[in-house]
Amino acid sequence: MGVDAVIVLIVIVLAVILFATEWLSTDLVAILIMVSLTVSGVISAEQGLAGFSNPATITVAFMFVLSYALLKTGSLQRIGPYLGPIFKRNFNMGILIMMVFIGLVSAFVNNTPIVAMFIPVMISIAKLSGISASKLLIPLSYASIFGGMCTLIGTSTNVLVSGIAEKNGIEAFPLFLSAPIGLVLLVVGSIYIYFFGKKLLPDQDLESDLNKKFSIRDYLTEIEVLEDSEFVGQRIMDSMLAKELEIDIIEIRRNGQGYNLPAGDFRIESGDVLKLQCDVDKIKALKDRMKVNFNKEAIRMGENEIQDGDTTMLELIITSGSEFIGKSLREMDFRRRFRAIPLAILHREEVMHENLHSVELNAGDVILTEIKSHRVQNLKREEMRQRSPFIVLSEEGIIDFNRKKFLTVFAVITGVVALATFNILPIAIATILGAVILVLSGTINMREVYESIEWKIIFLLAGALSLGVAMQTSGLADMISGFFINELGKFGPVAILSALYIITSLLTEIMSNNAAAALLAPIAITVSDKLDLSPYPFLIAVMIAASASFMTPIGYQTNTMVYSAGRYKFKDFFRIGVWLNLLFWALATLLIPLFYGF
Repeated sequence: MGVDAVIVLIVIVLAVILFATEWLSTDLVAILIMVSLTVSGVISAEQGLAGFSNPATITVAFMFVLSYALLKTGSLQRIGPYLGPIFKRNFNMGILIMMVFIGLVSAFVNNTPIVAMFIPVMISIAKLSGISASKLLIPLSYASIFGGMCTLIGTSTNVLVSGIAEKNGIEAFPLFLSAPIGLVLLVVGSIYIYFFGKKLLPDQDLESDLNKKFSIRDYLTEIEVLEDSEFVGQRIMDSMLAKELEIDIIEIRRNGQGYNLPAGDFRIESGDVLKLQCDVDKIKALKDRMKVNFNKEAIRMGENEIQDGDTTMLELIITSGSEFIGKSLREMDFRRRFRAIPLAILHREEVMHENLHSVELNAGDVILTEIKSHRVQNLKREEMRQRSPFIVLSEEGIIDFNRKKFLTVFAVITGVVALATFNILPIAIATILGAVILVLSGTINMREVYESIEWKIIFLLAGALSLGVAMQTSGLADMISGFFINELGKFGPVAILSALYIITSLLTEIMSNNAAAALLAPIAITVSDKLDLSPYPFLIAVMIAASASFMTPIGYQTNTMVYSAGRYKFKDFFRIGVWLNLLFWALATLLIPLFYGF
């Protein structure tokens, strides 16, 4: 093994550890891969930076723009009012229609924002039809994964594999290259959920009363400010409540008038009754010093009463690409930025009430927050960003349908698909053209173009492409492919294809699906070269397996998104997903050689 191959192998091992542990964000890991390979001399600077100009990277960037434009029209949520009655009459028919619809849309629109958009819709449908939302959210995530397998633009992983193939002198993938196997898996996956999967899903009541769900009864209380209290006349921001105890004041009642979510410069007066979100025991211990009357039972905790006035409570679920990940609410300046007060945080299966501003947030965490009603629109705008920090789990998050803009976006996406399908324009140029038309038509503006691109994925793709180049130039791909051929070659190419699939599938459960694809695609290409066979069956196996992540909530970002929203446990994904992974492995092993041929 040469020095370059050793360096690449070390980089891969370290990258897998970092991807699996999430000590660093995936995009930063990808950039470190690129820098390490370039600085060590394994690849040139031009090769390291080439990923940013690769057609695959450009295609993914502008597909984000087209996806954003479609979501902005509110068209996809129009299905919600039609699905509700169907679920109420026939759950089986409802789940089948929902999965087919989400699957077909996900074939042409990035599946992550689709799932973000549909989580509140599915929860609303669950309430209307009397079905547990935990029966709907895993199928929602899986359906989006099924659909993403069907076309080149269904997911960034497909475009990445095509880009790696093109870098190695293989013709760029046609738009519908994966459609034959993808459609079979979409149908089989939907049938699996229809007949078997729904029985394996938990049937738990997602508590509609947010106070009960987050167990916050003992953490909201009232104090009355006495005449000789030390902070009479003080601004809230200068008082002990805010500076030392970090207590949020939800409301101040004065002379029969209520002031909801008072600003930091609001001055406290004698006789004010303050509604607080706090640690009750701490307030008890300090009440004499503060000279206030304390009444633990002063507030009734019914949902209607806590939402009196012009405030409302919302759940915000942290998305997989959120800027909140690894940071606290204090670091994100949550209260000032969103003018909202956190009441509780649902962290995996634990509800947290204390020191909320210091909790390090993870993808899938849910923040229960109280906010003035007129500011909900601000949260909706944040949710519409491609790099949305959270999903608003509320019916108020539903966007009004704009028919004119929908028709424009639909025509543009149809045109992009047609141009790419009939090889009139390369897919990268077609997507850029589509984005330009949307801007010129006034459907979106340039600011939205920049904001809609998921730059985290773009940097991940660029870094992953450099890894593929390094594996080829260093000879590591040649060595690993030799191992595959020596150990499995006697069983034929189908055995090698099957091994590539299962290894990719297992890797994508613990690390980024794009990283798994970048790691195995060069090996697939080298294997096909050595055996003098078509590379397409092997690359299709890697491409499909990299997206077929069903066993864990961390293997694919849409699984992470529904994890907390559905109050699932880790074992729920494994119980339903392990059989689906095995089923897809068997089908891919049998059908890919038939559809594509060696």
